[in-house]
Amino acid sequence: MINHFKLLPRKHKVAISLLSVMVGMLFMAPSETVLASRSQPATSLSLGERQSLELALDDMPIAKEQPALSDRIVSIRNGDTLSAIFARNGLPSSLLHEIDQLGKSAEELQKIYPGKQITFSFTHSGEFAGLRYPLDAARTLEIRSTAQGLKSQVLSAELEHRTQFAQATVSSNFWNAGVSAGLTPNQIMNLAGMFAWDLDFGLDIHANDSFTVLYEQRYKDGIKVDTGHILAAEFINQGKVYKAVRHSDGNYYSPEGRAMRKSFLRAPVNFSHISSNFNPRRLHPVTGQVRPHRGIDYAARTGTPVLAAGGGVVVESGFSRFNGNYVVIRHDGTYLTKYLHLHQRMVNKGEKVKQEQQIGTVGATGRVTGPHLHYEFLVNGVHKDPKSVDLPQAAFLSPNELAQFKPRANKLMAQLNKVSDIMLAKN
Repeated sequence: MINHFKLLPRKHKVAISLLSVMVGMLFMAPSETVLASRSQPATSLSLGERQSLELALDDMPIAKEQPALSDRIVSIRNGDTLSAIFARNGLPSSLLHEIDQLGKSAEELQKIYPGKQITFSFTHSGEFAGLRYPLDAARTLEIRSTAQGLKSQVLSAELEHRTQFAQATVSSNFWNAGVSAGLTPNQIMNLAGMFAWDLDFGLDIHANDSFTVLYEQRYKDGIKVDTGHILAAEFINQGKVYKAVRHSDGNYYSPEGRAMRKSFLRAPVNFSHISSNFNPRRLHPVTGQVRPHRGIDYAARTGTPVLAAGGGVVVESGFSRFNGNYVVIRHDGTYLTKYLHLHQRMVNKGEKVKQEQQIGTVGATGRVTGPHLHYEFLVNGVHKDPKSVDLPQAAFLSPNELAQFKPRANKLMAQLNKVSDIMLAKN
């Protein structure tokens, strides 16, 4: 082969020599693996370490794409039941049975109300994935379908509390004044309930009476979601000032710490108007004769709840020609109350009752001209005018409770007074 190389022309010999040098250089160049090993510290794994690494790699989960969920918002209709809602949305009764087994948190789902909404979640294949049901402004019940079965939890959101004021002067009636002040029906009833032991909101409220209210509003993500408790209120009735502040126990007290809740309510029924006041020389509406009217008649719709004005024992529960269905309650050795012309009696003789417990409903039984409750209040056997009789005073907070209550009460009343002054200046 060498002899043949010598016989080649000179320029062929040069070309072959250059080609040989280039091929040699390629063989001598380091590989990418070698270059990489030169740029990093050299490491070596033992057999055991290599096996552990292989096992760890085998145990790593393979990422799977999560199925997309679609939500379906269902509004609860009047008369709806959970079973009807599930059937309407193609969900089996067995699923409802599984939910029933989830425990206390899921029991809240049984308390469904028209107008509220349940949000169902489904997988892309239409399978049930979970549901959400708002329990209130801050809490939502969540039920999820997992590989281990259904799971439930109550999710709580942080709400922002803001303070709001309302003020009004009564012109026609208390209810309209509350509406004009921007209060909700529930707030109006709660305001009346705070002072129900001092004021009869059918008899005692007059034109030019006024009130100022400080209450909570709750916000979620900057959006108002709920109206909270009344924190403090002032009611001026015929020039007399009544004040109440909410304590941490949920009850209301005067700024001095005396409980607003007393032994007796001024009025034992929510009424539309008063048809007859206490009058010892009233003309009887049926006979036309002058006969004492030893109580108050509260005109209201048949079926309106009648409440016990105070706690005690039912000493009579029966029917008579003139009184119709009636109930008599002995509160102690001094006080006794009577409730006449009831449509329905809901307590029996000898039964113990609590203050504000429903004892019957307004009716038109006995000698009457229309549905109403005739209410009498006796002190040591003598009839007294229920709207003006002196009632036992309520107890004060204990010294320890009073020490906690006073600073907050002073702060709230200062806010309330400031608003009252501003509103008064505007008017």
